[in-house]
Amino acid sequence: MASTRINRYEKGVHHPDPVTVQRVADALGVPAAYLLASDDKLARLILAFNSLPAKAQERVVSELEQMVGR
Repeated sequence: MASTRINRYEKGVHHPDPVTVQRVADALGVPAAYLLASDDKLARLILAFNSLPAKAQERVVSELEQMVGR
């Protein structure tokens, strides 16, 4: 039954609710945002960012904001 449900999510027939997304992410050991990323580059960025310590995450965010002029 679960494989049928996952298949329907993959095909876009159904969309998982936020609780289900979080459960799948927890089971896979990835952030929920990774599962919702719109492309591979963004997914890779999310995984890399998530693996950084908090101070490094802050530096990355600050540098990105500077790059885009925020």
